[in-house]
Amino acid sequence: MGNYKVILSGGGTGGHIYPAIAIANELKHRYPDTEFLFVGAKGRMEMEKVPQAGYRIKGLWISGLQRKLTLKNAMFPFKLISSLFKASRIVSGFKPNVVVGTGGFASGPMLRVASGKKIPCVLQEQNSYAGITNKLLKDRVEKICVAYDGMERFFPAEKIIKTGNPVRGDLVSLSSDKNEALSFFELKEDKTTLLVLGGSLGARRVNQLIESELNFIKEKDIQVIWQCGKLYYESYKKHNSDKIKVKAFLNRMDLAYAAADIIISRAGAGSVSELCIVGKPVVFIPSPNVAEDHQTKNAEALVTENAALMIKEKDLDSQFEKVFDDLIGSENQQEVLAINIKKLAMPNATKHIVDEIEKLL
Repeated sequence: MGNYKVILSGGGTGGHIYPAIAIANELKHRYPDTEFLFVGAKGRMEMEKVPQAGYRIKGLWISGLQRKLTLKNAMFPFKLISSLFKASRIVSGFKPNVVVGTGGFASGPMLRVASGKKIPCVLQEQNSYAGITNKLLKDRVEKICVAYDGMERFFPAEKIIKTGNPVRGDLVSLSSDKNEALSFFELKEDKTTLLVLGGSLGARRVNQLIESELNFIKEKDIQVIWQCGKLYYESYKKHNSDKIKVKAFLNRMDLAYAAADIIISRAGAGSVSELCIVGKPVVFIPSPNVAEDHQTKNAEALVTENAALMIKEKDLDSQFEKVFDDLIGSENQQEVLAINIKKLAMPNATKHIVDEIEKLL
């Protein structure tokens, strides 16, 4: 019992990679003899992150379709054919019992081939607006695990199971002590702490905003943990001080969340799911440069529940100071947002998804 073989496919961004790793970890916990193979897109961050998590990965030569006519688009049919052939070889060689797709380019060819060979497949859709790969695969899979209500717009209702999104294990039991967290970041205990999150690669517009508003934030006597992303660290590290802690990457997210009183974040699906568990007041600044503008839709799903605030990038110059000032000045608003976002948390998502995979095994 338990000598299963599982292929997990997805990637392109942390939002597709971390859920796949979380699902693998939970399956491994239940069935220690399971053999895992990840399939990602060559040259994308999964090729580095998955081996760091202790799993094997193979890369397909695939990328997304660009919105305009480019050389990359002209290459797309060749990449797709090459990926379908390679996916077919991987499936025939590895002989998985089940294939799990977490979205992103690579999961398209992989699940198409596996479902064609009658191998049961599960999709995990993180966003409130379904990605194009998952929409194309909806009729070929057994189960679709989602994190938001209303997903019947995209998928057959009988296949949908609302599980929530997997989050990093260290967050589910967020027991870190606030004082311990503040001393870890060398910050003071008697000041309001703002945590700024730009996603795994950083966010140019969020960083520009924080830099231009640093004096405004300092005047409010607020200290900042600013995760600017590795692409931007060299430009912003000059702002490091006793009150402003600029970080390329936060290795201890649990401590960053514990230290924070207020959080400014992108609205990627993984971040939103984590922030619901964390249960602190959040101002979302969705990235407008993502497929189908899904970050705005993720954030709106919380704003309608009075569980978060949102400022669109185009409105930052006119709205940021007012929205932030009102939030800092109202303990009542902070409390309402914190209580409401916590209600949306689904901390057992990974277990629920693996329960569904288990039924197929």
